Amino acid sequence: MGQRIDARPVSGALGVEIHGVDLGAELDNSTMAAVREVFFEHGVVFFMNQDLTPEQHLTFARRFGGIDVNKFFEPVDGYPEIAQVRKEPSDTANIGGGWHTDHSYDEDPAMGSMLYARELPERGGDTMFASMYAAYEALSPGMKELLASMKAVHSGARAFSTKSRANEENRSAKFRLSDVALKEVEHPVVCTHADSGRKHLYVNGGFTTRFANMTEEESAPLLQFLLQHAARPEFTHRFQWRPGSLAFWDNRCTQHFALNDYHGQRRLMHRVTIQGQRPDA
Repeated sequence: MGQRIDARPVSGALGVEIHGVDLGAELDNSTMAAVREVFFEHGVVFFMNQDLTPEQHLTFARRFGGIDVNKFFEPVDGYPEIAQVRKEPSDTANIGGGWHTDHSYDEDPAMGSMLYARELPERGGDTMFASMYAAYEALSPGMKELLASMKAVHSGARAFSTKSRANEENRSAKFRLSDVALKEVEHPVVCTHADSGRKHLYVNGGFTTRFANMTEEESAPLLQFLLQHAARPEFTHRFQWRPGSLAFWDNRCTQHFALNDYHGQRRLMHRVTIQGQRPDA
């Protein structure tokens, strides 16, 4: 491992808080190597007490790869690579209010996402994370064998189309390019992580619609079992946002869920998403 960093695991399944690292500074290669190792091992890292400009947010993200510009979210003024994840006091729906994996509806899904807290409600607005490593490893041998050759269909239609619930109820964050959301792609149900070599489930409630060569009705029993299984409490961690927090999660082996329990309050986050590659079984 590179330079030692103050990394504090926060649950048995996933997640580490990192203290004492200033993301606004030019991090040396040794520190970056240490961050990468913790990130790949624990699935999500939380950098505490940051004070970042949009340029610094993007500079840090680029240390991990190219930026995957979101097709649907409103960008930050002057920074098209930074998406706003915003809920106004008058909104009833929030963005990300259900278990999902960012960009699984793309041919080349995102590797990771960095979400930085800009404005937080007085209370509420936590984010849940779930380990898809742990979910896969807890399956029976027979279920693992059944899923090994299966593929699932992913689409952004339910979340981002003009008829989506969030689009109707979240007036301040109308999604752009909603017609693009209707596209479907197929990915393996069980994938091998390109960096860790570990197997993980790759289905999620937000964007997985059915199994390949099956109808939604035929797919529903098994798909619902997997989604409920992946959200078991022992596979999850609930992160309480604090001013200056930045969460960086691995979209390949985690899911997340933004809790919508702060009605009448404003919450503004800046998200930068990092390009990935098509997952392999």
